[in-house]
Amino acid sequence: MFNKILIANRGEIAIRVMRACRELGVKSVAVYSEADKNALFTKYSDEAHTIGKPTPAQSYLNMNNILDVAEKSGAEAIHPGYGFLAENPKLGKECHKHGIKLIGPNPSVIEAMGDKITARKLMKKAGVPVVPGTEKGITDVEEATEIAESIGYPVMIKASAGGGGIGMRIVTEEDELLRAIESTKSVAESAFGDATIYIEKYVNEPRHIEFQILADEHGNTIHTAERECSIQRRNQKLIEEAPSPIMTPELREKMGSIAVRAASSIGYTNAGTVEFLYSNGEFYFLEMNTRVQVEHPISESITGLDLVKEQLKIAAENKLDYSQDEIKVNGHAIECRINAEDPLNDFAPNPGKITGYRSPGGIGVRVDSGVYMNYTIPSYYDSMISKLIVWGRDRNEAISRMQRALSEYIILGVKTTIPFHKAMMANPHFYQGKLHTHFVDNYKNEIYDNMQKVVKEDRIMEERLKSTFLPSKRVAAVSAAVSSYMTAHANSKK
Repeated sequence: MFNKILIANRGEIAIRVMRACRELGVKSVAVYSEADKNALFTKYSDEAHTIGKPTPAQSYLNMNNILDVAEKSGAEAIHPGYGFLAENPKLGKECHKHGIKLIGPNPSVIEAMGDKITARKLMKKAGVPVVPGTEKGITDVEEATEIAESIGYPVMIKASAGGGGIGMRIVTEEDELLRAIESTKSVAESAFGDATIYIEKYVNEPRHIEFQILADEHGNTIHTAERECSIQRRNQKLIEEAPSPIMTPELREKMGSIAVRAASSIGYTNAGTVEFLYSNGEFYFLEMNTRVQVEHPISESITGLDLVKEQLKIAAENKLDYSQDEIKVNGHAIECRINAEDPLNDFAPNPGKITGYRSPGGIGVRVDSGVYMNYTIPSYYDSMISKLIVWGRDRNEAISRMQRALSEYIILGVKTTIPFHKAMMANPHFYQGKLHTHFVDNYKNEIYDNMQKVVKEDRIMEERLKSTFLPSKRVAAVSAAVSSYMTAHANSKK
């Protein structure tokens, strides 16, 4: 096992990795921008180093500065978390040059899976079902028109590079095609520096189902069951659960074995996710994420595995400790992403100072967070405050537990997505498990009306609880004491 690793990320995922390090007796190195000087993850680490100004390009995307800290601190490996440099193959290549281990797959695999056209070709060659579409980039409108007609409308115009659904357009008829192509090319060029696009058949109201993969460097590959990630907005996941409400043992065996085949066929190692679209009994390869995912805690909840520990062990060249037959699904887990956004105002970002904070607890409740009271959420990065995860013996208990946990979660000073999640947990269609990727759009009026009711109720509860928060002067004193303790603790471990 490594003696020291650097976490090239911030917020809750940085703390998540550091916790795994502590349990394994590994020292952690944090890197932070000027905006994150007082962030919790910098205090929690064994040592922390500044890497630049607040903007990502000058800090968390500054590969040279990160590698410089890794070398000077004596870190033997780098964990990229998710986002930022996590799926940049150049990081792995530079790590290799510097004699540092990247906790992730081979850079060539990251590169291949990062290009959607290449990924489609590789998966098709491996016998993995893919959505009908083009096998190469499209540059000619006339060619695109012929392909769209042969596939049949509606079709999707997608960027070959990047992810997260950025630039994706649905085209229902030929008159829309030219505008959609130009729009997607423009967005792709701006976001990824690559204007290559491709066309594939649009699958109507599919479920988004993904399989968590673990693969060691000795040829062993397994999956840890599936996650349902169909509750999305603009192709961004909002709520995830495991297992999927529609999963049967037979379907899990079929989809899981294909996910393992997909990973094995490209020599995948470490943790990753094979994502599928599922509709009317059929499923198709969507993409492969070559990193740990935001929603990994729900897989941990139903299997008992610590996926980040597994990442570190695999990177340290250990074999997996278990076979596929030993992975058992126990109960049901749900994760709600709590963001600093205003769900009643089209989810507009709402960074600012947290003036009151009280997280939920109790049996089956987990909160992965990187904030604290009087902490100011920076405007430069993703708006995530925390991930609220619950476990229940079955899906009904998990939903009830999430409703209870959300009712206990108090965050003052910024608007959050908690009202949205409360409205979702009370939605009868969600409760029945009738999920698909257009769920939020289809029921937006119903969800919006319920959120308005929730906000009124929350204001009453917040007024009751305001007096239980520490006065601002005491908050400052307590924060200083905590900071002093964390620094002393870090120094004692050096």
